[in-house]
Amino acid sequence: MSSEQFSEQPSKMSSKNPYQCFSLSIENNIAHLVLNRPEKRNSMNPCFWRELPLIIKTIDQGAQARVIVLSSTGPHFSAGLDVSSFSNIGQADQEDKKTKRLQAATAFYDNLLHLQDTFSCIENCRVPVLAAIQGGCIGGGVDLVTACDIRYATEDAFLTIFETNIGMTADVGTFPRLVKLIPEGYVREMAYTGRRVSAAEAKDMGLINAVYPDHDTMLTNVMATAAEIASKAPLAIYGCKRIINYARDHNTDDGLDYIAIWNASMFKIEEIQEAMAANAEQRPGDFVPLPASRRQGFDDDDGSNDAAV
Repeated sequence: MSSEQFSEQPSKMSSKNPYQCFSLSIENNIAHLVLNRPEKRNSMNPCFWRELPLIIKTIDQGAQARVIVLSSTGPHFSAGLDVSSFSNIGQADQEDKKTKRLQAATAFYDNLLHLQDTFSCIENCRVPVLAAIQGGCIGGGVDLVTACDIRYATEDAFLTIFETNIGMTADVGTFPRLVKLIPEGYVREMAYTGRRVSAAEAKDMGLINAVYPDHDTMLTNVMATAAEIASKAPLAIYGCKRIINYARDHNTDDGLDYIAIWNASMFKIEEIQEAMAANAEQRPGDFVPLPASRRQGFDDDDGSNDAAV
């Protein structure tokens, strides 16, 4: 895929929803981000890879929500990468065969890092992201949901590392994350066979937290969980996410040291006092919101980071 495919300006969109691949609403400190191309099975075209990090980073940097719910529309959560949109992947314009071959490899590598970063922004953002999966979660869809904090599914949902079935190795994040979520034997079976794993089986593996009979029931329950998370002190939730991610990637001694350093700098007695008072008085807590952040700055200067969400 050429770099131009990621820098092109999006086509005209309605003022009500400025995105092509998503719709977004923010209410009661919950951001609900919905894949909205059901007619295309929510496949991941170039626009998807532009919009997702833009939305996630804008919510995070502006502290616009305390939790994000990621759901979808239509019969399938996502059919994965829209291969037809990337027909020029790895191609170069030069006629010199050696130059063309070298540039193709470099272009492929650079663009793959871009795709990987698109999902890493979910893992790196300060607020939890909950995935609500219906129907097929295929190929890149698995990459996407494994970057989320918690996953829920409908009874008809299934996950498949489909890349194996088309002669390639999944490369946008499935393996580095999946081996930390479920036992290695399950990962290897899913990878080597490319078979469909049902929601019930995925729950038994520990990949899915809960399975619901239908999409509406799932969203109702996921939103209830999101509301409970949003009711907690934002700094405490941010700390939980940072420490869990750090502990996952480090040994116990490193994790203990990191939480000690974290609380030494982030511990706020006022938030603890407010949480205890709110619990005693059975009222919502009046917590300090997270500050705006530029920790995940945008690399482009085209003004797209100013889009309203």
